[in-house]
Amino acid sequence: MIYHLRWMWQWILGEVFSRPGRLIAMLFFLTLFILPVFTTTPSTLRFLILAAIYAIFAASWDLLAVTGQVSLGQALFFGSAGYTAALINIHFGFPIWVTVPLGGLSAVFIGLIAGIPALRLRGFYLALVTLAFPVIFTGIIYIFPEFFGGEMGLIGIDRISKNRVIVYYTVVLVMMVSGFIMWKLSDASSKIIRTGIIFHAIREDEIAARLAGINTVRYKLLAYAISAFFAGIAGGLYIHFMRIAGPSSLAVFFSFQVLLWAIFGGKGTIYGAIAGVYILFPMTEYIMIYEWGENFRHIIMSLILIFTLLFMPEGISVWILDKLGIICRRCKVVNFANRKNCRACRAPLHLENQK
Repeated sequence: MIYHLRWMWQWILGEVFSRPGRLIAMLFFLTLFILPVFTTTPSTLRFLILAAIYAIFAASWDLLAVTGQVSLGQALFFGSAGYTAALINIHFGFPIWVTVPLGGLSAVFIGLIAGIPALRLRGFYLALVTLAFPVIFTGIIYIFPEFFGGEMGLIGIDRISKNRVIVYYTVVLVMMVSGFIMWKLSDASSKIIRTGIIFHAIREDEIAARLAGINTVRYKLLAYAISAFFAGIAGGLYIHFMRIAGPSSLAVFFSFQVLLWAIFGGKGTIYGAIAGVYILFPMTEYIMIYEWGENFRHIIMSLILIFTLLFMPEGISVWILDKLGIICRRCKVVNFANRKNCRACRAPLHLENQK
């Protein structure tokens, strides 16, 4: 027992405390877990719960971006899964642990229907086609108001829990698990799950990947389906928390907002999308406190996006990690930037150390 504890502690020291990214992630998640100890005010918990839901949503878009695909219709999965979960809950009385996964699966089904023809296109044309999907689904909602609730939406949906703290921990836990799964699926250096390196190969050069024997269409559809599923999970949690499913969850601006979060945090990294939500969403909510906030919110967000693309094109999370860490040229191990020698092979990390 003591040996295992010592081994675990040595692993934490070597793999967590010695790597900037993992240390920041651990501190971030520990902070999320202990926040309710210091404050349980309804407004604060509501804000943090929405941030966790949006983090899942942003990470789902980012997973699709790993393959080089840009979707402007991610709200389709979010909204359609929300409506599915609401309808199942209202008409059949199923609990949240059934409705939310079913909503995610419905988003996968809808995503495959939309993705099979859409993924024949690439780049700008793919983005334009995906932009039309939420608009089409919104039109269907208005055509069948007695089924979907029309402009007023569906009400009377069961809440996740009557205790707001339980809701908070439930959503945060789902966000952590979802984020970890999406990160492992998209991690090119993973030795267990090899989808990440294939996704990156498709993004870098799809023709070369196809010539190497990779079925690029299958893997792009796989990424599309996984992205739709987790966006659907976020949508199901959202409607059970807000207790209403309306057309606003399919708004075109909602798809652009998730794109802003991911690009600001770091496109194609998963953790960058989560960081982008937790940085920009509080900023947006703070701006809305003022009278001028509603009119200037979109302008401020647009300026932030322009600033990010000009000075931090890879995203703020990648920019920070580049400043805090350095990769050893010999063994490729990540070290803190203030170290003189690599923690693994002891090679000099800075050119001035070699003089």
